[in-house]
Amino acid sequence: MRDAGGAADRLRLIRTPGVGPVSYRQLIARFGDAARALAALPDLARRGGGRAPVPPDARTIERELAAVAKAGANLLFLGDPGYPALLAELENAPAAITVRGDASLLAKPAVGLVGARNASAAACRFARQLALELANKGAVVVSGLARGIDTAAHAGSLPATIGVIAGGIDIAYPPENAALQERIASEGLLIAEMPPGTEPRARHFPHRNRIIAGLALGTVVVEAAPKSGSLITARLANEAGREVMAVPGSPLDPRAQGCNLLIREGATLVQSAADVLEQIRPIDARAVRSPVDGFTHAPPEDADDSARGAITDLLGPVPVAVDELIRQSAVAPSIVYMVLLELELGGRLERHAGGRVSAVL
Repeated sequence: MRDAGGAADRLRLIRTPGVGPVSYRQLIARFGDAARALAALPDLARRGGGRAPVPPDARTIERELAAVAKAGANLLFLGDPGYPALLAELENAPAAITVRGDASLLAKPAVGLVGARNASAAACRFARQLALELANKGAVVVSGLARGIDTAAHAGSLPATIGVIAGGIDIAYPPENAALQERIASEGLLIAEMPPGTEPRARHFPHRNRIIAGLALGTVVVEAAPKSGSLITARLANEAGREVMAVPGSPLDPRAQGCNLLIREGATLVQSAADVLEQIRPIDARAVRSPVDGFTHAPPEDADDSARGAITDLLGPVPVAVDELIRQSAVAPSIVYMVLLELELGGRLERHAGGRVSAVL
């Protein structure tokens, strides 16, 4: 990614309503830095048929930067040398993450370890031991600091653990894990995408889950119900081309149904650290890929009314893959990206997982 400009401008662009992770990458790819991208927003939104989004003012950004510093944390922007390479490969990688603790863990091979909040005692014990063995073999264990399996995973792998939280870097959640969260920040690494002071909400957890999946070479699910956040993490890992592994359980235990379902659908059955390591080898520095450019497609190009109309006509309330829009419209990919960017900034487009988009009616 080209120089994205100063931290304040980049953060101002990231916090602008309507500018998500995908649109941020495209704006920087198209305009070169955040200052020029901010200046272009009104015209882009007008072309997309909406009002220009209003970026936060300078004082708001200054307060956030001060809050990050007060928490003893740092901001890592997409494209920075220290930004984790595996996470950067996601199309919707966070434009910025707040990190507190040992950032060198981001350069080490990682395994996601997630599962049920209401996990059984046996599953928690297994997860703790599995995390310990993975850490002893040189892996970093990534989880989400939730009750149950997540807590056991962090406890077993400290200090080789990364905790990804759904709220701000200064907010402990759940409250009973406040001491563990502080210990992870002191001995391991704590990561947040939301600004400091943000209380976690239900809509934040899928975003957290994609970071867990994106940081790891593979994700292991220990116990999970059929409809759970852990299975969302597994799905996101699969979409990112990472290994998905699951620990089998008794068919009589509802908490094992999600894992058994994953195995039936193709996830690798694992029962030990050796099984996990076999799936993600080599577990050394060569396994961590070099940083990639922040936008892997051709940078967006200006579109004319004909191309804009062709793409808009293909959009509806049902999410469709961007690749399908490119195929059916016969418009150059770089122009399709620009039209979608305009529509998103104009409030007329919604982005979904798996590179799909839909019209906002």
